Amino acid sequence: MRLTTDLKDLAGVPAFRTLLGIRLISQTGDGMVQAGLATVFFFAPQNMTTAPGVASALVVMLLPFSVVGPFTGPFIDRWRRRQTLLAGNLLRAGLIVATALVMQTAGVGIGVYALVLVALGVNRFLLSVLSAGLPRIIDRERLLVANSIVPTLGGAATALGMVIGILLRLLLPDGAARNTASLLVAAGLYALAAGVVTRLGRDQLGPERPGGAGLGAALGRTAADLADAVRYLVRRGTPGLALSAMALHRFVYGMELITIILASRNLLADPAQADQGLALFGTLMGAMMAGHGIAVVLTPLAHERVSPSTWVVTCLVGGTTGQLVLVATYAQGAMTAGLVVFGIGVQGAKIAVDTIVQSDTADAYRGRAFSLYDVLFNTAECVAAGVAVLVLPDVGWSRGAQAALVVFVWCVALTYGRAVHRLGGRPREVTGPAGLGAAAPLDPHAA
Repeated sequence: MRLTTDLKDLAGVPAFRTLLGIRLISQTGDGMVQAGLATVFFFAPQNMTTAPGVASALVVMLLPFSVVGPFTGPFIDRWRRRQTLLAGNLLRAGLIVATALVMQTAGVGIGVYALVLVALGVNRFLLSVLSAGLPRIIDRERLLVANSIVPTLGGAATALGMVIGILLRLLLPDGAARNTASLLVAAGLYALAAGVVTRLGRDQLGPERPGGAGLGAALGRTAADLADAVRYLVRRGTPGLALSAMALHRFVYGMELITIILASRNLLADPAQADQGLALFGTLMGAMMAGHGIAVVLTPLAHERVSPSTWVVTCLVGGTTGQLVLVATYAQGAMTAGLVVFGIGVQGAKIAVDTIVQSDTADAYRGRAFSLYDVLFNTAECVAAGVAVLVLPDVGWSRGAQAALVVFVWCVALTYGRAVHRLGGRPREVTGPAGLGAAAPLDPHAA
């Protein structure tokens, strides 16, 4: 089976193993940090009991990344990505240690939230660096398999970190140790990830033309660089269309996430029992993560038969079968099953979009493409938060809202499929400003 061969090939690439190790270690630390945020923002008995409350908390967590994100792409395309990973992980370790110190001296307040959000923002930047560097060490025919493995294992590492963080809070006595143990362990993991980075060669992750512009010059060119990247992606066709479809589907994901949070604490559990609501939330999110895991297996197998763009449409439409269950009922068992199917669609489409953007975008634009990717992700969820305030009840579930989301996904899939068909399923030839030719398209049936 080609999947087995691809997995063996990937495991035989030392740089891929190193890059995967960096991601798993650092995202485990992210999960430990996020466990505390989820508890404070969503499941403390006195906090976030309404749709506007949950929506505002999501905006607070995501909007800073959307604001900072556009400024990261030009640096990813200019700075040595290996050095960026090294410095970024050390910076995160310092930020989290500072967070623990502030908690000890001033308690949990705005300062703690600000430091944690900055640390998570640095993480989003580093994930874009990892995505931009992956095609430098993996051949084009193995990219889809790599994209199946890396993000899903990263998500599993984040989930593991959250479990460890929650267990530490439950097992340690009340006081300073409980409040800071997870943070200090996370800081240690970030420092360890920085150490693993040193196993990579200085220029191994690119970019092709490092250096040239310092911080001030790069900031001065940010707007022009991003505008150039947007024009390139639109002219290229396939990556621009894939990013658009992803962003629209991420809006749907954001709506479902808010539904899960509110239903967990206000509909399926006693609103006064925060621990019960948190457990239900973990169950429902675990079901979606299980769907992500299934997509890891299905997507490479589908890649042997269909193109990534066809798989995007298949996943979008297929995922709505799970959403139709949520239209019919809010019973916990049915919701759990429906979210598994929806999770398959979400992750399967994302893997294919990652592959399209990586394979159809020239290296000179790839960093900016993934910074825009990240911005679209977070902005779409912020928009979902705003819409949720208008259409979702405080119990989270609404048959009308769920039905509208299904129809919306169908429209996205139809529009995207027709647009790709008009291109003949292949990107347009585009020449960059410096005479750079665009990346060759990925042949889904390559040997």
